[in-house]
Amino acid sequence: MESISRAVELIKNSKHCIAFTGAGISVESGIPPFRGETGLWSKYDPIILDLNYFKSNPYESWTVIKEIFYDFFGAAKPNAAHKGLAKLEEAGILKSVITQNIDNLHQEAGSKTVYEFHGNSHSLECTECNGIYKISELDFDNLPVLCPRCEGLIKPGFIFFGEGIPHFAYEKSVEEAYKTDVMILIGTTGEIVPASYIPRMAKENNAKIIELNVERSLFTDTITDIFIQEKASVSMNSIINKLDL
Repeated sequence: MESISRAVELIKNSKHCIAFTGAGISVESGIPPFRGETGLWSKYDPIILDLNYFKSNPYESWTVIKEIFYDFFGAAKPNAAHKGLAKLEEAGILKSVITQNIDNLHQEAGSKTVYEFHGNSHSLECTECNGIYKISELDFDNLPVLCPRCEGLIKPGFIFFGEGIPHFAYEKSVEEAYKTDVMILIGTTGEIVPASYIPRMAKENNAKIIELNVERSLFTDTITDIFIQEKASVSMNSIINKLDL
């Protein structure tokens, strides 16, 4: 509880508090991480998200992509941690969320300013005419998913292996990292680059780092100021209650 109290004081007195989230924040919503013993890549071959493989083997890739990202992930709902960040933003305390996640759960929870470092599975793009679509506008019953305008191959709006970080999300994330004085890290291991550079940029600019994680990460002993080892939903509920929002 002492760590929660210290975290609340930092958040309450911050001028530009932001959050940086990874796969761990969505685990309680039923979405497993990609890596680790129970991660998705222990069950599926990650080659399905290699851009060249996807274009050469669209049916094979789309069969797995649909199962993971649209059948399985599609049933997930925001949990208390997502909702807690939305409450902090609504109260004017949290200025933005930078997320490595592609599940759209921050927006569904009510967060308005979200920078998606790896894109979003709810937006899809035609690889031929560059048309942009929502999930509801496409036919997922016949694979691979094709563009209703030109019949080109449709690609999910998150980045594949072999693609760069979306320019806007990268620029805004860097801008926020240099502007923040308090960053709340939630559910990220610090293993994925270049996303893991963002919290380190914040620390270099003298930001205080509050880390909420069930296990220690690569950040814990290097840049973290306050480490709260607990489920994200439990930690966020404690913070929200102490802030009396």
